[in-house]
Amino acid sequence: MKKALVTGSSGLIGSEVVTFLDSRGWRTEGVDNNMRREFFGADGDTRWNLERLRRETRLFEHHELDIRDRAGLTALVTEHRPDLIVHCASQPSHDLAARRPFDDFEVNALGTLNLLEAARASCPEAPFVFLSTNKVYGDAPNELPLIELETRWDYADPAQRDGVDESCRIDRSMHSVFGASKVAADVLVQEYGRYFGLPTVCFRAGCLTGPNHSAAELHGFLAYLARAGREGITYRIFGYGGKQVRDNLHSTDVCSAIMAFAMRPSSGAVYNLGGGRANSVSLIEARARFEELLGRPIATQYVEEPRRGDHVCYITDLTRFRTDYPEWELAVDLDSIFAELAGQAARELVR
Repeated sequence: MKKALVTGSSGLIGSEVVTFLDSRGWRTEGVDNNMRREFFGADGDTRWNLERLRRETRLFEHHELDIRDRAGLTALVTEHRPDLIVHCASQPSHDLAARRPFDDFEVNALGTLNLLEAARASCPEAPFVFLSTNKVYGDAPNELPLIELETRWDYADPAQRDGVDESCRIDRSMHSVFGASKVAADVLVQEYGRYFGLPTVCFRAGCLTGPNHSAAELHGFLAYLARAGREGITYRIFGYGGKQVRDNLHSTDVCSAIMAFAMRPSSGAVYNLGGGRANSVSLIEARARFEELLGRPIATQYVEEPRRGDHVCYITDLTRFRTDYPEWELAVDLDSIFAELAGQAARELVR
């Protein structure tokens, strides 16, 4: 029986990976300590998702473990020697990182180093998949010439239509403290692939979404917007006229990308991972679509000052990953993502 270790296993992507692997007969050891609740309060609590996994999976075991616990993590990897490691655990918020820089760096960078060393010692042949972020590029993508359209910003140069590729620099830009800690982790994962020969990949993800997201204002764009519509929360828009653009990737498609790499791994790989232009939407476009689907307005408050280091327009260029893994295709389009999140919100409204 194949074995996997998934960190952040109660979060959006971690829990989807657990479910995905369980359905394919993998035994999965999940690592999570619900630190999202400490970071984001009750909105970030993931215990409900852990209980869902316990109900719905057959071959999953939860480990209440902090990835900063080097000895505990090493012991777990040594005992189980997984065939695949999927590292999803992180502190994911720009704003919170600025207030708690030590926690941010220790979770994002030191936790990653702990897991890499454990893998190198006990299962160096296991593919190591790291959920990195497009924030490793800092605000460098904002240097691309933009044009302001009625409801969104877009790239002014037709040659940039497909978006940001992996050649975008990661230095000489403002990242946010969160982005900097993820850069450190990203480069470490690459180095363990290139220097030590481990089969590693950094997936530099954009906005990832899906039905099992404990969304909070500081993390989880679409899911939190749907929740704002459901609960009557005033959604705060930070700068750029609300026309900032993100491409969105469903958790199902993240799982299939992870499995594609796991089946044919390489060392020190780096891929941008997102929904691409077809799954891109601006904030005010997203608000309008949820209002239409929910049949009710979503209150907003406009904050003139944008978040520092935030992207104005970010669309993921998927060319490199699609070239290396042509069997991978987007299975969930933007309309389906909106319908799923709105349907979930509507059911909660009825309750």
